[in-house]
Amino acid sequence: MAVLKAMRRQPAIPIAFLTLVAVLVLDAVGQHVAARWLATIVVGVFVAWTLVQMIREMLHGRFGLDVLAIVAMVATLVVGEYVASLIIVLMLSGGEALEDFAARRAKRELTALLERSPQSAHVVAVDEESEAESIRDVPVEEVAVGDLLLIRPSEIVPVDCVLLTEEASFDESSLTGESLPVTRRAGETVLSGAVNGSRIVRARAVRLSADSQYQQILTLVRQAQESRAPVVRLADRFAIPFTAVSLVLAGLAWVISGEAVRFAEVLVLATPCPLLIAAPVAFLGGLSRSAKAGIVLKGGAVIETLSRVRSAAFDKTGTLTRGRPALVDVRPADGFSADEVLRLAASAEQYSTHALAEGIRAAARERGLVLAAAEDAGEVATNGVMARIGERTVVVGKPAYVASLVPAFSRTELAPGQAAAYVAIDGRHAGALVLADAPRAESRGVVGWLTSHGVEQAVMLTGDAQTTATSIAASVGIAEVHAELLPDDKVRLARDLRPRPLMMVGDGVNDAPVLAAADVGIAMGAKGATAAGEAADAVILVDSLVGVVHAVEIGRHTVRVALTAIWIGIALSIALMIIAMTGVIPAVAGALIQELVDLATILYALRALRGPLTPDDSFASPEPGAGPKARRDREERTRL
Repeated sequence: MAVLKAMRRQPAIPIAFLTLVAVLVLDAVGQHVAARWLATIVVGVFVAWTLVQMIREMLHGRFGLDVLAIVAMVATLVVGEYVASLIIVLMLSGGEALEDFAARRAKRELTALLERSPQSAHVVAVDEESEAESIRDVPVEEVAVGDLLLIRPSEIVPVDCVLLTEEASFDESSLTGESLPVTRRAGETVLSGAVNGSRIVRARAVRLSADSQYQQILTLVRQAQESRAPVVRLADRFAIPFTAVSLVLAGLAWVISGEAVRFAEVLVLATPCPLLIAAPVAFLGGLSRSAKAGIVLKGGAVIETLSRVRSAAFDKTGTLTRGRPALVDVRPADGFSADEVLRLAASAEQYSTHALAEGIRAAARERGLVLAAAEDAGEVATNGVMARIGERTVVVGKPAYVASLVPAFSRTELAPGQAAAYVAIDGRHAGALVLADAPRAESRGVVGWLTSHGVEQAVMLTGDAQTTATSIAASVGIAEVHAELLPDDKVRLARDLRPRPLMMVGDGVNDAPVLAAADVGIAMGAKGATAAGEAADAVILVDSLVGVVHAVEIGRHTVRVALTAIWIGIALSIALMIIAMTGVIPAVAGALIQELVDLATILYALRALRGPLTPDDSFASPEPGAGPKARRDREERTRL
């Protein structure tokens, strides 16, 4: 089935192959005239089709290698070397098929982004006489301003609305980059695309679906993709000089020898197959290599742009940081130990769906603390959790909630980007657990590698608060910070950044427009939003920022290999053309020899499949417990 689809996309290959077989059979049985006419008709159709395509390209200001192929095919037909002309058609079609295969991998629709967008809304209708309520599901496009909406736990807010429920928690990380849940109170605006917390809430629509935040992001992505400048094929840069040299050599051979066949014999060896095949083969090798490294690069143009990156912009949450709040400190009150507070709090948080709960549980597990089952547990939405652990009553939650349950309470000081879960045990204030979305261990090393390997500008573009963004940027080595940005702000700043090309790295829905607008967008796809992955040119499938460095390394290596393969093809073609000027290489032999040149360039281009990548350990944080040395020390202690 796949072969049939490929043949439908590139019908010239099977047609040229079958025609070549038929021509050889006709020649073998003495039907030379029929063989020539068959070849002339098939090659003529191919020449006409190629000529139409070439004219269309020229009208758009792009001059490629097609003119050289057309001249070579026409010349071989005119002098009667119709077998050679069919070989040229076959090899030229093969090169185009390789290019088409690479290009098809670059095409991605925004289907996942559209699927994630809210499709329906729960509209609450109130009967005026009985005051009874009924709930009906309507398409999100039919929600009118003023409609009363019901939003269930973990559902996506369908349109921009004003909260009617007294208080609710929303995950806005995919819209703003804020990693911690945001608490909204009655009267505050909740943006479409935010994810509701653990309770049912009511809200009133204030904008139509088309005017809401999420739809605006979709529009930005589409506009950004449509506004991109076309990328010139690598081989096309050599088109004009190589064509000129080839025609000059072929013309000289004709003039010197006085034989028109000499023109065709020389030009057969100048067919652009090595140029057309070398780059696609190298780029396919680079695509395969990147996939093995956990990086999906969407086409050869992405590889070429990555090799020339001069500026890099990073989102904060989920990109330079892990996007998951982790415990950074346990601050016990007098009379309690840190392990006691953490163990009991984590035991109670087993029954919570709050975003901070997972960080508390993970920290307890990492310290080897055994969590206990609760005899009774309950969660007070947006406030905290209360559980009975053995003979002890444990409360974990917001400061106001815990303070209302204990007689003596004190807040703890927090640095920018930190959040605290307060703990009460048996009616006494037991302390606080401080969490923060800390930088990835490899972030500083990755930024340092980029700036020391040709990337002149590194900036942070984030929707998070200025103080938090500045703190994280300083810790990873980024000096320029733009914070509290909306998606269109990111797009505007990215367009103004210099020097170009610009690489943007992000993950959330809010990053989708700027990823699409950048010269090359890289999405952290391991746990990030699908929207970002669909809008980006590359997706890192492993949860590590090191993939950015590997993508740049693969891009540079692949382009070096492709250029070298092209130069090998050019050098061999010119050398053979000079030899053919003497008349020692017939046209059919020249076409076959040219395939040896193709083979040489392909074999060299396959070197793109191999090459060293900087080890992940090279980017490990120098902080205690990170990096290869610390890992070896832990292993040594374990053996002892």
